[in-house]
Amino acid sequence: MAVDGNWTLTMTTPMGERNATLSLTASGGTLTGTQGAEGNTAEIFDGTVSGDNVSWKVSITNPMPLTLEFTGTVSGDSISGEMGIGPMGSFPFTGARA
Repeated sequence: MAVDGNWTLTMTTPMGERNATLSLTASGGTLTGTQGAEGNTAEIFDGTVSGDNVSWKVSITNPMPLTLEFTGTVSGDSISGEMGIGPMGSFPFTGARA
């Protein structure tokens, strides 16, 4: 699938730009993998893929416990979309194949 592989993400957040690494594997309509930032790595969950559209969630503990909800589109070696941060709203993210 076009989404499989390693990605580097840049997320625009209320605390400024944050960088993360993302490793994705698609199987049927299910998306699995890991996401890491600032020395911490977590399994993604509730991941789905439909054509070029992807979505997943990841729980973080730093700077505070939150579940981040990503929805995006893969186009070749680029990925972009929105990251939902619960009550703080949604913010854009972009990424490139690593």
